This record gives sequence, structure tokens and C-alpha cells, in this order.
Amino acid sequence: MSRRRQIYEGKAKVLFAGPEPGTLVQHFKDETTAFNNRKRGTITGKGVLNNRISEYLMLKLSDIGIPTHLVRRLNMREQLVRELEMIPLAVVVRNVAAGSLSARLGIPEGTQLPRSIIEYHFKKEGLDDPLVCEEHITAFGWASTRDLDEIVQISLRVNDFLTGLFLGLNIRLIDFKLEFGRLYTDDEMRIVIADEISPDSCRLWDAQTNEKLDKDRFREDLGRVEEGYQEVARRLGILPEGGPGDLPAPTTMQ
Repeated sequence: MSRRRQIYEGKAKVLFAGPEPGTLVQHFKDETTAFNNRKRGTITGKGVLNNRISEYLMLKLSDIGIPTHLVRRLNMREQLVRELEMIPLAVVVRNVAAGSLSARLGIPEGTQLPRSIIEYHFKKEGLDDPLVCEEHITAFGWASTRDLDEIVQISLRVNDFLTGLFLGLNIRLIDFKLEFGRLYTDDEMRIVIADEISPDSCRLWDAQTNEKLDKDRFREDLGRVEEGYQEVARRLGILPEGGPGDLPAPTTMQ
């Protein structure tokens, strides 16, 4: 088997050159980090679960007309995705106070926000992904005003859809992070969702007990981290009884 050409390795994923022009293979790792890489560990089976959860949610978004980079899932740990010109922003949508918002503003965790809030972080690991405003983004050319308008519109649509989807599973969507890129086709450019949507990038609490079912279990040393991810997959109906190791890959590829 020929060695694949690695394009990029991040905290939770590796990108390889894809089999077709304009594509990449996105590989999900079990390794995990928190607090800007100051805490590291391994969550057994996380890569398998996040691959499947992200595929499921992105396909649901595509069904309602929200564009994503996903082409198809290849196997238990990998997806074929479209190659994008990445916008160097993490876009955080907050519905309930938690994490850094609670710490910055002194708002007790779990407080329902008056309305959903969108925050932007500049994706620069050496700077700990600092919080930035629209003035920074447009002044430094990371995205245009038109790009930001589209990003906000997509982010709010995703929030509305995922809030309802998870509420139907007895899960509260506290907040989540999205990343975006520019997809060029012929003379057209579209802003599309990139990266992943999973318990790594979302805060998900049980709606009755407020039990955390996401990466905060790792951040806060709550234990049973794998079980939190598995519970999300189970409620979505994509975790077989045998566990994440039994998730089947597609039998055919287009």
C-alpha cells in the first residue's frame, strides 16, 4: 500500500491528500487535548464515535440546505471531504453560560442567556486562539463583511436545527464551535462548514439531570468520558449494541 501524503495534523484529526483532485481524507484520532494543549490524554474510541456523529449531523444539515465539506464516510475513522480555503476563525455559538464565558464574565454556569451569542476566535495555536471582534476580522482580511454575514446566517440556522434535534433526544445544546472555509467551483465561491460537529466541539447536557456528555468530562476530570460520547451516539441511534468498534464502514464507494 502506498504511503499517503499527510497535509496537516491537528489536536484531534489528521488530513491526508485525497484520492480525487480537490478532496482530502480526514482521519479522527483518539488523542484529545484541553486548555490549549496544556492537558492531553486519550479517549478510547473517540475517533470512531466523532467520525460517525459528525457524519450524521452534517448529513442532516445538508438535508436542510446547509453546505458542508463532507463528501462521504470512508471507514470507521475517516471521511472524504472537500478541500477548502480555510477561514482562520473558530465561531462559537452560545445558548447557555459555560466554560470561558462563565469565567470571563462571572456568569454562573448553566445560566440561560437572553439570546444566542456568537463569538469569534482567531485560530492561532501559539496565541491560544484569542477572542476577536468583527473589526479585527475585516481589518486583517481574515474574512469580509459579506463572508461574516453568511457565517452568522449559517451559524444561527445550525443552532436552530441542532437545538431542536438534540432537545428531541433529551439533550440541551449549551454551545458549539464551527469552522468555515471557502469552496471554489468554476467561478463560484461558497462558504461551507468544515472540520467536525461532535462532542469534541459541542457542550451537550442531559436535559433532565444536566449531566455533561461531552469533552468537559475530560476537561473537568469527571470520569466516564467514553461513556458520555457513547451516550450521545446511542441517543442519535447510531451506536450498535456492540459498541463503537462494531460501527460498519460503507460497503460501496461512489
